[in-house]
Amino acid sequence: MNKKISLGAAIAFMVVVAGITLSITMMVSLNHFNKKVLNVKAREEMYKKLADVDRNARQNFAGTIDEEALANSLSAGYIKGLGDKYSSYLTKDEYEQKMLELSGKLVQIGVTVQKDQTGYAKVTKIIKGSPAELDGVVVGDLIISIGDADLKAVNLANIERLLKGEAGTKANLVYRRDGVDTRKEIQRKEIDIKYVEHHLIGSNGYIKINAFNDKTYNQFKSAVDDLVKQGANAFVLDLRGNNSDSIEAANSMLNMLLPAGELGTKKNNAGVITSMGSSDKYELALPMATIINGKTGNAAEYFVAVLRDFKKATSIGTTSFGKAVIQKTFQLNDGSAINITTEHFLPPSGTEINGVGIKPDYEVKLTSEQEQGVEVMTVETDPQIQKAIEIVNSKKES
Repeated sequence: MNKKISLGAAIAFMVVVAGITLSITMMVSLNHFNKKVLNVKAREEMYKKLADVDRNARQNFAGTIDEEALANSLSAGYIKGLGDKYSSYLTKDEYEQKMLELSGKLVQIGVTVQKDQTGYAKVTKIIKGSPAELDGVVVGDLIISIGDADLKAVNLANIERLLKGEAGTKANLVYRRDGVDTRKEIQRKEIDIKYVEHHLIGSNGYIKINAFNDKTYNQFKSAVDDLVKQGANAFVLDLRGNNSDSIEAANSMLNMLLPAGELGTKKNNAGVITSMGSSDKYELALPMATIINGKTGNAAEYFVAVLRDFKKATSIGTTSFGKAVIQKTFQLNDGSAINITTEHFLPPSGTEINGVGIKPDYEVKLTSEQEQGVEVMTVETDPQIQKAIEIVNSKKES
């Protein structure tokens, strides 16, 4: 027998459902409103406190206030207060320098340095035709000071910042060679950087990827094409020391190497998960290995992790840095900027990299002496390159 619901019962049911829906909606809206109110109140208290500090300082401080320095310090302090070690405030000059670097341009004297055991900056590489080379600086020199800064008390990031500047300005530096100090004024200029270097090792193509930026993809494609023409039947991709942040460049290169598939996911501060991108069906169907170390981070870690998850490349070296974040730079009205973490990424496998790093498939450590001279080691003396070649050769035989 069919049972019929009376019109009155149906209307009553709809009223109850509508009431429940309205109640849930009101509860969600009220909760959202309360959070907004609390947020507004917290911001009001913050602004009040800042105004209180400013008023008392201006009324009682015995010194002279540098308004620009104060504004920069306040902005930097706010970003520091976010508690994210990767977010930062950039002055106008620092922002302009960052934009140059992302576009693949470098204004510097033409050297690559790293901290020596003495605490000073050891020159590990000289760019051919650069001001530093023309002024007599050679690999192995120790840069003792730049301007008034004794580099023993300066970290590597700030040393690199001191070497950079506007084209035409001069870096007044002191360098030490065989115990003798020499003072030089070396002019900074815009330098055409090779972010991708390559050569053939037997039948294997070796590619060193120094950074991911707007120029990297074209340089990488040219390197791959050239090595294939020379007869390369396997590739060793060296990402040691690469801690750059252009995921876009990494994606373009991955698309060239991988078959069709999703390249990973990213999650924003609201918890929304979206795709990192995908590769098409074209791939470079040759054995590959990647080399990583503790200075391999961000876009380079993403690149290595995706290759491994696709079972495309074996990794060799030591555990990577562990920085799996996507950052965006927002320019402010006065030309300065904030660079903040907006998303975290995961490779296709979903394995967490942030704060953990990538443990290589084959761990090969360098001695402290080898670490200091990694830029000048040859294929024959670099155990990590040797292991990578051994791995790709074994893949060709299987």
